[in-house]
Amino acid sequence: MTGSSPGTPSRTTSSPISSARTAPLPPAPPPAPTSPAAASTAGPRRGSTAGGLHRLVSRTAAGAALCLVGALTVAASPAAAAEPAPAIADPLARYHRQYLDWKSCLLGPDDQTGKELQQAGAQCADVTVPLNYADPDGRTITVAISRIRATDTAHRVGALLLNGGGPGGQTIGDPPWVRTAMKQVGERYDVVGVDPRFVGRSTPLDCHWPTGSFIRGAGIDRAGFDRAVALAEELAGRCRTSRGDVLPYVTTRNTARDMDVIRAVLGEPRISYLGYSYGTYLGQVYATMFPGRTDRVVLDGVVAPDSYNPRLLRGTEPANRHALKGWASWAAARDTAYGLGRTPGQVLAAVDSVQAAAGRTPLPIGAHRVDEHLVPVVVFNGLSQDNDAAYADLAQAVRDMRRAADGHTVTPSPWLAETLGFLLNGSDSAYGSAQTAILCGDASAPRSPEVYWRDVRRARAQDPLFGPVTNNIGPCAFWDPPRERPTTIRGDLPALLVNATGDPRTTYRNAQTVRRMWPSSRLVTLRGADQHAVYGVFGSSCADATVNTYLASGRLPATDVTCDRPSG
Repeated sequence: MTGSSPGTPSRTTSSPISSARTAPLPPAPPPAPTSPAAASTAGPRRGSTAGGLHRLVSRTAAGAALCLVGALTVAASPAAAAEPAPAIADPLARYHRQYLDWKSCLLGPDDQTGKELQQAGAQCADVTVPLNYADPDGRTITVAISRIRATDTAHRVGALLLNGGGPGGQTIGDPPWVRTAMKQVGERYDVVGVDPRFVGRSTPLDCHWPTGSFIRGAGIDRAGFDRAVALAEELAGRCRTSRGDVLPYVTTRNTARDMDVIRAVLGEPRISYLGYSYGTYLGQVYATMFPGRTDRVVLDGVVAPDSYNPRLLRGTEPANRHALKGWASWAAARDTAYGLGRTPGQVLAAVDSVQAAAGRTPLPIGAHRVDEHLVPVVVFNGLSQDNDAAYADLAQAVRDMRRAADGHTVTPSPWLAETLGFLLNGSDSAYGSAQTAILCGDASAPRSPEVYWRDVRRARAQDPLFGPVTNNIGPCAFWDPPRERPTTIRGDLPALLVNATGDPRTTYRNAQTVRRMWPSSRLVTLRGADQHAVYGVFGSSCADATVNTYLASGRLPATDVTCDRPSG
C-alpha cells in the first residue's frame, strides 16, 4: 500500500514462465507448515508509482524499469548427485544452492531505476524458484533482486530484505533510498530489494486489462453499481482466460517461501526485514511460516492480519475523511492559488459538486472522460501523503475537474494526467493484474453482488464520497477460491512497528492491534500526521532515529515511542 503518485510504473517486460526444470528429484510432498500456528492454516520512495493498495493509495513506491529477464535452470550440485539422498532430503536443496549471476542493474539508457541502482553500487540477479512449492521439480519462475553490499564488513549484521507494499509493488529499486535513510548503520547491512513473484522484473503476470487498477467507486445508483459489477467480472475473466494456469500460485505464502529461498541463496541463517504497508503483512506471514529465521524486523504502516482480505480498505473511511478535511484546510488557506474556496467547508463543497457533476455526465479532461466511478478514486488517491507537494497535486486535480464541470476545456495537471492514464488505459495492466491476483489468491471474498450493494448503501449514508469506493465489489468476487487457507499469524514477535495516527490506508488501529498481539514488540507513533509510510519518507527525525538505533543495536526501545509531527 505504498507508492508515490499513481503514475505509471515504467513498463516492465520479462520472460514467460520458464519451462526449465531442476535436475530430477525424488517426489516430495508439499512443504509442511513450519510452526504450530502455520499448521492450523492452509515504498518507498518519493517517486513515480502508485495504485490500489500500494499504488492508488500512496506516493512512496519504487520506480520500475523496462527489462527482459531470462529464467535460470537450476543444476544439481556434484556433491549432492554423488551421494544417495538422505531420508529427509531437502526438496528445495537445488534452489537453495543455486548460483546467482550478479550483474549490472542497468537495462538501457532510459532505465532510471537501473541508473540509480548503479550509482549506489548495487548489483542485480535473478533467483529461480518453483512456481508451485508442492511440485519443486515442476515449472520454475524467476524473482528479481538487487543488492547494495555492506561496506563495514567488520561489523556486518547481515541482509536486510525490503518490501515496499502493494500488494504488487516493485521494490527492486528501493535499496538506494533506504540505504540513505539508514545513515551510518546502512554500512553494516547488505540492503536487498526484491520484486515479488509476478511483479516488475520478476516473471510477469499480465491479464491485459484496460486499466491499472480494479478500484472504482460504485456510482450514485443501482445502475452505476451494476456497471461496477460488470467491470469486476470482466477483469476476473481476463485473468482466468489468459493466466489461469498460474493464478493459484500468486499468493503471499508463496512470496514468503520465495523470500526464504533468497535467504538461503544469500547464505544467511537469518534475515532482517523492512516492510511497508502490505509488506508488513508479508513480514508477519514470513515470520510465522519460518520461525527463527528473522533478526531485526521493522513494519511501517501496519496491516492487522484480521483485516487482511480483498476488502481491506473497508473501515478506512473515517481516516480518509479526516485527511480530506486536513487537505481542505490547506487548500482554503491557498484560495488565491487554487480557487476552491476560502473556508474548508467551501473546499469540501467543491469536491462534492465535482462528484455530482460527474454523476450527471462524464467530465471531459484531456483525452479522458471522468465519471462518477473515477472522481472519488482520484480524491482517495491524493490523500496518502501529508505534505505540501501531495496536497498541491490534489488541489490542482480538483481545480481541473471543477473547471471541466463548468464547461471549460481542460488540459490536466501532470499528476491528474498520470492518475487518469493509470486508471483508463492498459499500459499498467500488469500492476493491477498482479495486485489483484495476490489479494484474491490469499483470501476469499463474498460472491454475491447483493452483499456489496448492501454494504455500499450503508457506507454511502455515512460517507457518500469514500464509502462507495471502499465497499465496492472487485474481481475477487468472481475469482476461483484460494488453494491455501490464510496464515494464522504467530502469537508474538519482537518487532518494531511504525505508524502515523492519521494514516488513511493502514489505520492506526491496525498498528495498535498488532502491538497487542505481540507484547514483546514496540510501537513508534507519529502523532498528528495523516501520513502513510513514515520511516525515511515523512521526515520525522524522531521516528527515523528510533528505527536506525534498533537496526544498529538489535535492541528494541524499552517502551513505546511517540513522535510529534515536526512543526513547520
